[in-house]
Amino acid sequence: MNYLLTLMFDGSFFHGWQTQNNAYSVQEDLQGAVQKLFGERVHVQGCSRTDAGVHARDFHANFKTDKVLPPAAVIGGLNFYLHEAISVIDCRVVDPAFNARFDCESKEYHYQFYIGRQRNPFYANRACQIKHELDAGLMDAEAKDFIGTHDFSAFCAAGSSVLSNVRTVKDAGVFRRDELVVFHVEADGFLYNMVRIMAGTLLYIAEGKIPVGQIPAIIDSGDRTLAGKTMPPEGLYLNRVTYKEGKM
Repeated sequence: MNYLLTLMFDGSFFHGWQTQNNAYSVQEDLQGAVQKLFGERVHVQGCSRTDAGVHARDFHANFKTDKVLPPAAVIGGLNFYLHEAISVIDCRVVDPAFNARFDCESKEYHYQFYIGRQRNPFYANRACQIKHELDAGLMDAEAKDFIGTHDFSAFCAAGSSVLSNVRTVKDAGVFRRDELVVFHVEADGFLYNMVRIMAGTLLYIAEGKIPVGQIPAIIDSGDRTLAGKTMPPEGLYLNRVTYKEGKM
């Protein structure tokens, strides 16, 4: 049986998705819950790695076991054992060859800026506070320059070990929702801290620290120092994951 889970989590309580030796992770908590429910230790494959403090509204993970339980029982059982900051919202049985990571076609991330001079406790650890207004229309227009297939070396933090920095951004933009300004971006894959650097670049453009219209030149340069700062993790959400047709 190859079970595919859809879950949500508040990353504030965890040191990212992936199991680590000296920090508690979402994967570790989920694997522990699976072990308690199924009575065996199995590997749970996540759709993506997330950094400490990053959240997920639509995270997918799969695991294999010979034991059979109805999906509804899997959902209820895992939620009984899981940390309260994690919730399994769907479960289905998929093809034995399905892999939550490698069969992914695209991912969409959101980065949330909270606009307000005073702190809002409801956005603590869930949005990045900016104490001045941001021109969401300007940021939206600038974000469109990310769309396309490019070498995004200028938007990659040091320490990445991938073979290629070329990614295809399918959509990008910025919208305003009450006191939140939200940057959204969908791509076939992302580099280390790529979304957070993109968000920081749009912030710098809105603040006049980077000239309007410079994103194409920054991309072409491949120079990380020309892009904006790496925004803190608490504003970042894995918002949606799309899989290749026929794989689920």
